[in-house]
Amino acid sequence: MSPGTEPRDDPAATTGTVLGAEPSDVSHDDPDDTSDAPAPAAPALAGHRLTLVPTPIGHLDDVTVRALAVLRDADVVAAEDTRRSRRLLDHYGITTPLVRLDAHRIPTHGRGVLAAHAHVAFVTDAGTPGISDPGADLLRLALALGVHVEALPGPTALIPALVLSGLPVHRFAFEGFLPRKGRERRERLAEIAARRTTTVLYEAPPRLLATLGDLSAAAGGDRPAAVARELTKRFEEVRRGTLDDLVLAFAERPPRGELVVVVGPAGPGEATDAAASAPPTGEEAEDLARALAAQGAWGRDLRAALMAQGVVRDAAYALATRFGRRPSS
Repeated sequence: MSPGTEPRDDPAATTGTVLGAEPSDVSHDDPDDTSDAPAPAAPALAGHRLTLVPTPIGHLDDVTVRALAVLRDADVVAAEDTRRSRRLLDHYGITTPLVRLDAHRIPTHGRGVLAAHAHVAFVTDAGTPGISDPGADLLRLALALGVHVEALPGPTALIPALVLSGLPVHRFAFEGFLPRKGRERRERLAEIAARRTTTVLYEAPPRLLATLGDLSAAAGGDRPAAVARELTKRFEEVRRGTLDDLVLAFAERPPRGELVVVVGPAGPGEATDAAASAPPTGEEAEDLARALAAQGAWGRDLRAALMAQGVVRDAAYALATRFGRRPSS
């Protein structure tokens, strides 16, 4: 069956009647006959619609004709921040009712909004909903409820930043926002350092300098990179150079506005070195613990040896408890 195609009404399939036969000729003793079984329940909100509508990331003219039509025609506009979205609607004379539906309200109010309105248009603060914002949560909820979902093409910060960076664009990876701390952040940094493709990520101004420093430590200070700031706005700026260059530049002049960081790919030697320096995790860490235990390390000594090899403290403790048994005398 083609996607989006409803099954045809088939009398033989829906009523159990054999075409061309009298009802008396049909046997009802077949244990496989499911004609009397109740039909599957329809999705809870079948017939309702959710449209993810991209909005300008800066310049108010960067919105499509179709997006404006959807915002006008929808029963309600659900917005991550109603104050920011109200400015856009007022600018284009759109009077559709506006309700707040941010990351905190989607779990508690999302179903109610989708149920109360046949067509909901959803917008975030800026850009395409579903990319590093609550739009992804609302989309999953809508799909679970049987709501028809559509996503309009439109503005997003990552593609202009990637193109303006001057770095290779034929293959790239998008990281969104990096974890703020801990093992997951270290692992993601190691992946970026070893990656043979360009990487794009978002960052907030107060954390930019720390992130550039961490990237420099993981990938090397001479890795080419770029930081795009305030794209499509009056003070749009793209700084290009090495990671160390960017650290120095933003240390002298702290950034403002919305930021996109683009990191160039690793060269063949760099990728090998970065992969080799990545901390052991998962099965690799378990194999290391087994090997050290087989050599006689146990307890605190095993934990210390694992941490010396880069295994994070909590994982080293768990592995030492699991594999480190005091040798029997």
